[in-house]
Amino acid sequence: MALLEVRDLVVAFDTPEGEVHAVNGLSFDLEPGQTLGVVGESGSGKTQTAMAMMGLLAENGRASGSVRFRGQELLGMSTQELSRIRGSSISMIFQDPISSLNPYMTIGDQLIEVLTHHRNLKRKAARQRAEEMLHQVQISDPAQRMRQFPHELSGGMCQRVMIAMGLLCQPDILIADEPTTALDVTVQSQINLLMDELSEQSSTAIMLITHDLGVIAGLCNQVLVMYAGELMEFADIDPLFSSPAHPYTEGLLKSVPRLDQIDSGILSAIPGNPPDLLSLPVGCPFRARCSYAFDQCSAHPSLRETEPDRWTRCHLDTLPKPTENKAD
Repeated sequence: MALLEVRDLVVAFDTPEGEVHAVNGLSFDLEPGQTLGVVGESGSGKTQTAMAMMGLLAENGRASGSVRFRGQELLGMSTQELSRIRGSSISMIFQDPISSLNPYMTIGDQLIEVLTHHRNLKRKAARQRAEEMLHQVQISDPAQRMRQFPHELSGGMCQRVMIAMGLLCQPDILIADEPTTALDVTVQSQINLLMDELSEQSSTAIMLITHDLGVIAGLCNQVLVMYAGELMEFADIDPLFSSPAHPYTEGLLKSVPRLDQIDSGILSAIPGNPPDLLSLPVGCPFRARCSYAFDQCSAHPSLRETEPDRWTRCHLDTLPKPTENKAD
């Protein structure tokens, strides 16, 4: 049994314009010590997948399907039951640190509360542990920062506080939603190293949501590529980067600057825009932007295992492979 099992997850929102389908039938597993990268354009359903797993959807949102943590179903669990798991067994680092921190509490009180609530530490021990974690995420003078309020810190420093909060209890699963967006490249590297060490030393599973394919390449074991709320490709890191099987994955990789090539030329861009989630197109959702599209793409492709531990949602895999003509 996997640490986390997501099956046929559907996330929808009721809006004045109609029902928005943010996630459509997503399934994946997360194993102890695994670092899973989740990539895709804005609106592909990455963050809403995490929010549904944590029971943090907006009031107009609803989730169906199954999300099982250590065999226990999370969807439909009461807020009180979820609060025992959130922050302790499953932690999440949010994309916007300013809105995630309580403006009426000092940084220290917020960090200490996590440890006294989930780890039953005395306040003195919790304060010491919190200061140690702030030091690990490269915050200078932790004792002074503990006495400050969120508005007294920069956005990047608040993000590091959120990362420290997520790591405090050494959770079984850490969901990191663009955790280093507001940080400079030096601190980004240090935070990525910290998460990597956490995964190795404590078998924490990490679900890393990001647009940065460079971070994915450096940290992740496997990659889940999402588009229009669906899984387009799932593969180990090396084969996905060396030979992407889905046209969307190929487009994402071609749009990234290459430092290993002296003359990489003009960056390639994926034409068009993502589909309207209020009215998803018939057939493959990527069809209108795909240079490989053909008649069969008017039918919705199923997810197929094309190689061991490699899944792709594309009709190209159904085409016969070209044969080589050997000269007599």
